[in-house]
Amino acid sequence: MCRSWGPYWGWVPCAPIPWLLLSLVCTAPFGLLGEETRQLLEFDSTKVSEGATQPSGKPYPPYSLAEFSWNNITNSLDLTTLSAVFQGHPVDEHTGAFANGSLAFKVQAFSGSGRPAQPPHLLHTADSCQVEVVLDGASPRGNHSIFGLEVVTIGTGLDCPSVKELHSIDDEYAPAVFQVNQLLWGSSPSGFMQWRPVAFSQKERDRESAVPCQASSLHPTLAYSLPSSLIVRAFFGSQNFCAFNLTFGDPTGAGYWDQHYLSWSMLLGMGFPPVDALSPLVLGIIAVALGAPGLLLLGGGLFLLLRHRQYSEYQSIN
Repeated sequence: MCRSWGPYWGWVPCAPIPWLLLSLVCTAPFGLLGEETRQLLEFDSTKVSEGATQPSGKPYPPYSLAEFSWNNITNSLDLTTLSAVFQGHPVDEHTGAFANGSLAFKVQAFSGSGRPAQPPHLLHTADSCQVEVVLDGASPRGNHSIFGLEVVTIGTGLDCPSVKELHSIDDEYAPAVFQVNQLLWGSSPSGFMQWRPVAFSQKERDRESAVPCQASSLHPTLAYSLPSSLIVRAFFGSQNFCAFNLTFGDPTGAGYWDQHYLSWSMLLGMGFPPVDALSPLVLGIIAVALGAPGLLLLGGGLFLLLRHRQYSEYQSIN
């Protein structure tokens, strides 16, 4: 929303500027934290049985983000990159799991279209913000703990946002990941959440440190009341909530236990989500793959034609 100075003075919908998106995403999490609607989940992946209802393993008691102490974002606000970092740890955590660790949410707005330098290289526009979740240095409660995050979102009336999976043959920006997941608010849509089903267990974020990201089904969560944040209430009014869980990793392969590090990124925006087009590299590979056989056939045909012509023009000297 913005103020219009035209013939009809007042508040009208318009394209948001990066500062507006950054302000909203920076302010809204603190309102959402107050109702214990978001949790950091942890599972014991060594206790996964075939056909278990918890495919990630036996759950430990979750960490409620409402009971975290968060830093003052003024110290982390970067006007150059339009980013801010929320970093926190449990206030009353007696096991010492977060003595040398923290959970951080890095929020970044953008002034134009492009891709971040680090994987998973989500395509963004000026109408979107990237939220990066980083769990760093926290001691797991098991040898092979799998962590997850409960995500709670505004519903569309009595329904939940629609969920879509987009598939592509292009994995240039996220090696071995050919899928993009997204939530859409409304058929227009009015907003979206988008992510690749991959997280990283090392700061280098290469293919070797990639771990799968699984999402549970989205379901209405009527028990959650609207957060007390005035900004959330002003923009969304009285709405129902929907929730789903994201888990990062599986019992085999790389995991949080490698370096006690985990990062995952998502894109939040207004309007239609950006759509990945085939990269020039992939288009070049396709062109070569499809064109090479044709060139070979053409070259072979010309060779046979010229050879046949030489034989037909041959005359005996006897």
